[in-house]
This record gives sequence, structure tokens and C-alpha cells, in this order.
Amino acid sequence: MTARELDAAGITDPYLRAAYTRCRRLNARHGRTYFLATRLLPADRRPAVHALYGFARRADDIVDDLAAAPAPERAAALDRLDTRLRAALAGGPADGDPVVRAVAHTAARHAIDPAYFTAFMASMRSDLTVTEYPTYQDLRAYMHGSAAVIGLQMLPVLGTVTPRAAAAPHAAALGVAFQLTNFLRDVGEDLDRGRIYLPADLLAAHGVDRALLEWSRRTGRHDRRITAALRAAEDLTRSVYREAVPGLAMLDPVARPCVRTACVLYRNILDTIAAGGHAVLHRRAVVPRRRRALLAADGLTRVAAARLRSRRTGAVAGPATPVCPDSAHVMRETG
Repeated sequence: MTARELDAAGITDPYLRAAYTRCRRLNARHGRTYFLATRLLPADRRPAVHALYGFARRADDIVDDLAAAPAPERAAALDRLDTRLRAALAGGPADGDPVVRAVAHTAARHAIDPAYFTAFMASMRSDLTVTEYPTYQDLRAYMHGSAAVIGLQMLPVLGTVTPRAAAAPHAAALGVAFQLTNFLRDVGEDLDRGRIYLPADLLAAHGVDRALLEWSRRTGRHDRRITAALRAAEDLTRSVYREAVPGLAMLDPVARPCVRTACVLYRNILDTIAAGGHAVLHRRAVVPRRRRALLAADGLTRVAAARLRSRRTGAVAGPATPVCPDSAHVMRETG
């Protein structure tokens, strides 16, 4: 399937093909929800999405997977990655890094603003030293670089039917909504790493602080104050989804099923958290495989409808080969 995607995108250089394939593997391994939605895009647009995700994953791995390493060592690794990226974005070599090679090629092909990558790297660096956020505004400043710019990077790849500037705030909001969902789902794991992404003022409004969260995590005991705070975080996250949803209609019709499915999948994580009593300090909320399969099937139906409408109106809707495989194949690839 990778070869077909690369052929559809017109990527023929063997080194670039290997670089994009590397990014796709990172997406499939680490971003199962995101990867499932990506499979609903026209084949020619998927490599760029994989490159953008692959680079974000590479930086995130330095911050999290090397957590046992001293902060200066991780900072140096981020600096090396940033140096390679800046050189590649300026047209220079990627210094042997396939992920950087792919993302730089995507950025050039789709004219993605380099400032988005600068903001992203700044947020990654802050993760090395910042372990909590006093207010939601402080968190939003961090998420501009770690999440909002991801949505903005995606817009030129997905395409829009309105001026891109009109769609941009909604795309940024969707990136933030996805990240807030991850923060809520991963609150226990993040606490183990010494980080609390939920704003301190939101927690304090319900009588929660770091000590109470650590006690609950350590003992496995529940506390109604924590439940109330997590419910408030859920409500906050749903409000950001409401900011994002109007942007769906602004996207290229053949890209909408992908983004809509990603939106529904991530909202299902919130539903699963709520159904489990907001016990995310003690267990990770996982959307059942059957539910994901049903959403994939719905996405496939919407893809087919979008292609049919595009053909009727004479719009270009991607390659002549099938846009995506059957839902069973999608689920096999996403686990």
C-alpha cells in the first residue's frame, strides 16, 4: 500500500520514498487513531500527512522516550534535530535523517510556513523544563506550538474550499482539541513523568493539586474532587471541539471524511473516559476495536460519496485508484 501512495503522490526518488515510508511506519506504530483516519484520505495526500506526523513523533520521542536521560542530553538532541530541520527547510541536506528529509520535502511542496516548525520546536523544548501550567491561557500558549500549528500545517495538504485564512482558526482549534483529549487520557502516565498538563487553576477550583493526584495514582484510590476536576477538563475539551467543527465544511470534500473520522474517534475517547467514571489516573481509556471498525466503515462510505460528488461536478478528487481499502484492512493495519 505504501508504494501506491508514493506513486500517487508522484514521489519517485528512492531516498525520498524510503524517508516517507519511515514516517508512515512511525504513524502506524504510535498514532493508531490518527493513522486510521489518515487511511481515509486520497492516496496522493497521505505521504505528506505521514511526514508531518513522523517529524512530530520524532521530536516527541526525544522528550518522552529519552526521559531517563538528563535534560541537557535531551536538549542537545532536540537542538540537533532543529539544526537539521532548519538546514533542510532552507534547501540544504537533511544530514542523513530520513524523517527530516520527508518533512522538508512536504513543507516545500505544500508551501508550509517554516514558522510553524519553529513554534513546534519551542514547545518541545519547554517540555524539558516546564512540568505544570498555572492557567489555561498558559497551557494554550504551549499548545499553540505543540498542537495548533499541526492543524495549520495540515491545511495546505488537505485543501480548502474557502480562503485558507478562514479555515485556519478551526484547524488550529482541532489540533488543540486532539491534544487536550490526549492530556486527559494520559493524565496518569504524564504524572509518572512528572508533568501535569491540566491547568492548575482548573484543578484548584475543585480542590485538587499535585499532591492529591500523586496520592491517588500511587494508592489506586479515587477521590470525588479529582473526578469533578477531570469532568471539568472534559467539558473544556468538548468546548474546543465546538470551535473546530465549523471548519470541516471549509475543507476539500474528499478530505472531510478523514478529518471528520479523526474528530469522531477522538471524541469517542472522551466518551470512553466519561463512561469509565473519569478513572484515567488508574487506567487508560481505549475505544473498543469494534467501535473503531464501525467508524472506519462510516468514513469509507463518506469517502465514496465525496468521490462521486467530485466526479459529477468535474472536480479533481485524487488518483483513479481506490481512495482507501475496505474497513477490515484498515482495522488490521491499526490494530
